[in-house]
Amino acid sequence: MDRRLGTDAGAVVLTALVVDADDLARRRAMGLLRLGGWQVHEAADVGTALRLAAASPFDLVVTDASVAGEDGLELLRQLRRDGSRARFLVVTAADPEALAAEAAAAGAWACLTKPVDAGTLLSFLRSRTTGPAARGDQYEIHEVGDLHDADIEDDLMDRLQEIYVTALPGRLSAIDIHTREGNSPAVASAAYTLAGASGQLGHPEVASICQAIAADARRGVLAHSRVQHLHALAGV
Repeated sequence: MDRRLGTDAGAVVLTALVVDADDLARRRAMGLLRLGGWQVHEAADVGTALRLAAASPFDLVVTDASVAGEDGLELLRQLRRDGSRARFLVVTAADPEALAAEAAAAGAWACLTKPVDAGTLLSFLRSRTTGPAARGDQYEIHEVGDLHDADIEDDLMDRLQEIYVTALPGRLSAIDIHTREGNSPAVASAAYTLAGASGQLGHPEVASICQAIAADARRGVLAHSRVQHLHALAGV
């Protein structure tokens, strides 16, 4: 059965690939997708993205329009030539309307302003088993405004906040455990992921301390006092 079709689709863990040379932007998108239940992989350049896609098919590819000086839209065209059936999202720090036609020609479902807010991304995730992408029809660019129906966005944000609160103890525990184990890369990864989700969902103080923990960990410094502060700040 196609992973995106049929009544069993909701029971399958969908996979996504986030392609962005900006580490923080990539982590933010990954954090939101993971909170939405997706299994997420990452690539900081086009070559890595193509290798990952060749090794395993993805249901969704989110790419910056420009990836470390390379063309993100050409990445999408190459994935299509290679037979990818993923849905594509393009993000850009420039005017998305200027890229809309070219992104559509490359097979993108939407071209969104970077950084993508939680409501917009979750609106897309909510429609993952319906519409043109699921049917395999011609892809169509949607204006960002089309993804912002107020009632839908409020409902999505409420559910995302519930997911965030439910997942928070486990994410804090992971940071705590990796800190005690002295695993700096794991601390950085877990802290960046939580920072991205916290920032998008209106928890700036948690996002700030997580960014500080991650920055320290990337330098090989495990700041136990910051981790304790994070627990106190999160109230967990």
